[in-house]
Amino acid sequence: MDNYTRKQNGLPYIADEYCAGQMRENARKLHEYNNGDRWSDEGIKKQDELMRSILGSAGKNLTITPPFYCDYGYNITVGDNFYSNYNLTILDVAPVKIGNNVFIAPNVAIYTAGHPIHPKARNSMYEYGIPIEIGSDCWIGGNVVVCPGVKIGSGVVIGAGSVVTRDIPDNVVAAGNPCRVLREITEDDFKYYFKKREFGAEELEYIEGLK
Repeated sequence: MDNYTRKQNGLPYIADEYCAGQMRENARKLHEYNNGDRWSDEGIKKQDELMRSILGSAGKNLTITPPFYCDYGYNITVGDNFYSNYNLTILDVAPVKIGNNVFIAPNVAIYTAGHPIHPKARNSMYEYGIPIEIGSDCWIGGNVVVCPGVKIGSGVVIGAGSVVTRDIPDNVVAAGNPCRVLREITEDDFKYYFKKREFGAEELEYIEGLK
């Protein structure tokens, strides 16, 4: 079995010349994207088309703020209304599936890739990729690291600086290293925009009017 097939099937593989060639082609596109015009109407359209050619698939309203880095690109799928801030890094050796309405803060790292613990095995150049899933309606805080094999549920907030090493259920606030559930998100949270600072009547009317 060739190394590309091994990689795509979640088996240990060696990043041979074929895999390296795919990464180089993706790096060329990323360089163009990260240095492209994102201010003019024409530039914005071209940037959107270029990013959609990098990713496996993307829904409507895609915003990825440069710089952005990934290994292959085609293993990444994102839903509608995806937004990432500066310096998102996704090592997409294995599939990374992200739902709708996901916000990602600066300097987030999503790593499907890893290496064996034992040095002799590691020095063989075998590596692996384990898929990552992030549900819909999530906010991933700044400087978060998501490790191989993790599944983050829908409606989740991951606090800044967290290292997510295990699955996180739906509708919770989680934070820490290792990341752990702090509490559930409830309807009472709706009226607050930051800690105990409440929305005013004008803001609540606008929010409640959204479809």
